[in-house]
Amino acid sequence: MNKVAKFVNEVKIELKKVSWSTRRELINATVVVIVSVIILAIFIGICDLGWSTLIKLVLK
Repeated sequence: MNKVAKFVNEVKIELKKVSWSTRRELINATVVVIVSVIILAIFIGICDLGWSTLIKLVLK
């Protein structure tokens, strides 16, 4: 039990040293990730459509 209490205290000390993002930074980072995922999904979808069409034409 003593080890658990020591561990919890050390975790609290370490969490005080963390540089937490502001709400604005978090929102901006989330928007960047979501936009990047959407752009990448569109790109992959276009590539998939192109390759599948090309393969269908070759196999005909």
